[in-house]
Order: sequence, then C-alpha cells, then structure tokens
Amino acid sequence: AVSSHFAPCHSKTSQNPRSPHSLPPPPPPPVPSKMSRHPEVRWAQRIDKVYITVQLPDAKDAKVNLEPDGVFSFFATAGTDGNSYESKLDLNDKVNVEASKVSVGVRSIFCILEKADAKWWNKLVRDDQKAPHFVKVDWDKWVDEDDDGADVNVDGMDFSNMGGMGGMPGMEGLGGMGGMGGMPGMEGLG
Repeated sequence: AVSSHFAPCHSKTSQNPRSPHSLPPPPPPPVPSKMSRHPEVRWAQRIDKVYITVQLPDAKDAKVNLEPDGVFSFFATAGTDGNSYESKLDLNDKVNVEASKVSVGVRSIFCILEKADAKWWNKLVRDDQKAPHFVKVDWDKWVDEDDDGADVNVDGMDFSNMGGMGGMPGMEGLGGMGGMGGMPGMEGLG
C-alpha cells in the first residue's frame, strides 16, 4: 500500500482554515455613503451681535439650531442629487436665542445672533478651538472694534417665517449704475 503525504486539493476551508489553497472571503460590498458636506460659512460682528451667512444656493429643508450656550448648527439639502450639508460651531460665547433671527433665501441663509453679553469676540469659535476651514470672515459686513458702525441693512429680509430674501442688502438705489460719463469711447454702450 502506498501512503500519500499530501492533503487532497479539495479540502474544505472550514476544516483547514490555513490551507494554502483556501482564499480569504471576499470583502463586503461597499456601502453607498452620503457623507454630509460643509457649506461655506461667513461671519462678521458688532459689539452686540454676530452675523452668520451660510452660502448654499437652492437649499431645501434648511434647519438652523441655536443653543443659549453658543452652539450653532445647520443642516440642509441642496443640488440636483440632494446632497446633505451641515455644520456645527461652538461659538465664542453665549447667545440670546429668543432675540436672534434667521432668514432663508435663495442663495444663502442669513442669521443675526444676539450676543448674551455685549462685547467683542476675538474670534467666532471658542478659544480652545481653531475655526474650521469652511468658516471665513465676511469682509462685506465686517467693521473694526474701534469703528463700530451701523448694523447691516436687513431691509427686505423676512425673518418672521424664514421666507425668501428680498434682494441683496445695501444694493437699493444703485439703479442702472448711471453716471459713467467722462470715460472716452464709452458712448453707446449703455
């Protein structure tokens, strides 16, 4: 009788898990993930309030949540694929939720957050945090501490029911940008 020192090639993996002929099980199929994206967030301040603008054209189902301890969160969907956008910021200090306002427009969500204490913040988020990459200064609304100017013009914005914005603030009265006289060769272009 001839004895064989080789295992048969058809051995089952469950009986011999380390067999050189067994293959590892295939990886599970990829799970389609719809990770949330971060919209661009711009901010400016006055001594008594913070202006936050979430830049997200055609936002649907926008939800803004503000907590008294200064936690600002935002969620919405946008785009033809219904991508999710969200952000959460731990603001520098406490805010007055009842006095704060939100207006959802066609191109952005504009928030006026009333500070609990009227004082200048050195940055938008708490001192122990670095501002996320999607947060930028809104230079169109910014004023320096020693220059504390007028509030941002919110005429035409509907804060009562989070309705649409009535146009770009501060652009009233510009009309057709007339008065371009004095520039040679520009006649007939208007």
